[in-house]
Amino acid sequence: MDGQRFLEARARVTNILHKREGIGTMQEKTLHAVLKYYYAPCEETHEIPIGSYIADIFDGRMITEIQTAKLFNLRAKLSSYLPSYPVTVVYPLVRTKWLGWIDTETGASSKLRKSTRQGTVYHAFAELYWIKSFLTDDNIRFSFPIVDVEEYRLLDGYSRDKKRGSHRYDRIPICLADEVHIECVEDYLQFIPYDLAEPFTVKELAKRVKINHRSAGYVLNVLCHLGTIKRVANRGKEYCYIVA
Repeated sequence: MDGQRFLEARARVTNILHKREGIGTMQEKTLHAVLKYYYAPCEETHEIPIGSYIADIFDGRMITEIQTAKLFNLRAKLSSYLPSYPVTVVYPLVRTKWLGWIDTETGASSKLRKSTRQGTVYHAFAELYWIKSFLTDDNIRFSFPIVDVEEYRLLDGYSRDKKRGSHRYDRIPICLADEVHIECVEDYLQFIPYDLAEPFTVKELAKRVKINHRSAGYVLNVLCHLGTIKRVANRGKEYCYIVA
């Protein structure tokens, strides 16, 4: 993690936004743009045609794809890239966000309020689940930057206050809090706390790492697929797991 380089990338993109009169005016969204400059400050490596697709970053040897939405949408690119190139998938996770609402008629933005939801790297597994078939490929790597953001949403929803069903307008990264890397299958062991007694259940993992039961289920599903953990005899109605 390089916090200073991240701030420099943020300042660079912010300067571009000021010239274009505000957030949301770039073809790509702000968080994506900042991460692209963070991982590759040299613009000559940006937006490089590789086969039928455009790689976010290509340095002549390795491809970096920054995905701020669904990892499922990368499946076609990964199928094309991985047989020939090492690919690093960058998937940002929001630790803390401050939320503001934009009036679609006036363009005015509300005062930012801190969300009560806190994100962790474990929330990435709900996305990794959809690309499980690629996770054992020797050419794939992951980087999970943990960021704090300001998020702006449009008041265009279907509820009375127009918030339910609303669309996200942009996310402005404030700082880089942490960065988690996966270089090989063995690196997935870092997600099982060393002091978690074996065998353990979904409920016990969820409690230990402070995530909900559903998120913990995704973690164990992916780790079982990778062979990092394995399921053993049940404890009552609950499945039990040990490190493989």
